[in-house]
Amino acid sequence: MHAKPRPATTPAEALSSMDSLIATHLLGQQEMAQRLGLNVTDLLCFACVLKAGENLLTAGDLAEHAHVTTGAMTGILNRLERGGFITRRPDPNDRRRVRVAAVPAAVARVTALYGPYYARLDTLFADYSAAEIAVLNDWFTRTAGLALEYVEELRGQDAEDAGRPKQA
Repeated sequence: MHAKPRPATTPAEALSSMDSLIATHLLGQQEMAQRLGLNVTDLLCFACVLKAGENLLTAGDLAEHAHVTTGAMTGILNRLERGGFITRRPDPNDRRRVRVAAVPAAVARVTALYGPYYARLDTLFADYSAAEIAVLNDWFTRTAGLALEYVEELRGQDAEDAGRPKQA
């Protein structure tokens, strides 16, 4: 596929477009989660389970992927299990741990909900050359890493602030 001509833009315009995309995707994730009877954090965790596929995650692995505490993960897994999204399986290597597996019917529900949207994204990607898609992928990957680093930085500041005495 040959790249289509793209209008000239500035970094500020691209940043504004990115802000709009993020806001729209947040709304979309809320809508998708609501339609599945989940909250956004639970949907994020289920997405991590789906992404792991047959490489079943432990609760600790999942907490790390979702950037939540292990205590919060217990509640998330309880809700996902009650909702029919996941099952817990004994870890074959450590009987003290469990691994999290997606329930096939839940996978089908999520696929049915997200499928039409992802098909539209595939159509949109078809308008880009392989080189442009490589740039997009690089940008998405690097931006996700940058965003996670910044979140961790903010959380570190919160932890530091929590240890400081309050000023009068």
